[in-house]
Amino acid sequence: MTDRVSQCFKKTNKLLSVFFVAGFPNCDDTPRIIEYLQEAGADLIEIGIPFSDPLADGPDIEQAASAALKNGMSLKLLFKQLEGIRAHVSIPLFLMGYINPIVQFGVENFCRHSKECGIDGVIIPDLPPEYFRDNYSDIFTDYNLKLPLLVTPLTELKRILEIDSLASGFLYAVTTPGVTGRKIGDQAATEYLKKLASLNLKNPLLAGFGVHDSSTFFSLSEYTRGCIIGSAYIRALRESNNLKATTLDFVSKIRG
Repeated sequence: MTDRVSQCFKKTNKLLSVFFVAGFPNCDDTPRIIEYLQEAGADLIEIGIPFSDPLADGPDIEQAASAALKNGMSLKLLFKQLEGIRAHVSIPLFLMGYINPIVQFGVENFCRHSKECGIDGVIIPDLPPEYFRDNYSDIFTDYNLKLPLLVTPLTELKRILEIDSLASGFLYAVTTPGVTGRKIGDQAATEYLKKLASLNLKNPLLAGFGVHDSSTFFSLSEYTRGCIIGSAYIRALRESNNLKATTLDFVSKIRG
């Protein structure tokens, strides 16, 4: 089977990964947003699983998740919506969510459904790497799912190397302590990403948290393979009267 993630990272640098929340703005928008993002030129897509207690998410994503839950979004419905998505979409797709809904759904059941829908990997910010290794690693391997893991400016060097050894797909470089959507200090973020880039890590780096415009995208891509944008896109969707036009315009502006 083609490894879409590895193929994606063989492209040039400055890859753009876009995050959105499944079921927002409307419950049935998820498949069309995925198709619009691919058409707009996103390199990867992260599909957020809405959860009532999103520890790492700032107000924009938290509000979108709350709206999606009120719209009736659930994991069962999300997998139903993703059936057949691979007939239209060829770029890597990641699910991103917290461990509680996944455990409630059943981890192996979740992985089976993910594979059947053509999902390439899962990002679980509150899953301890060693707990993943000891309990879920074999299941993820059986279903050919990547598990990117997160490092932050507060992560010690030894710990970064340990996390990198357990991660697959890419390493998610959180640019600032705290939640998503916050403004970042350019100098501090740059020094942190330069340090990560010097470590000769196993996994390619994508920077996330605080990336919100063309300037932050290009500056932080200097020391990584690209960036992840979420909150800024959520805000654009919230204000949109035309999801396709909004998405094409948003990605075009990020690309500069």
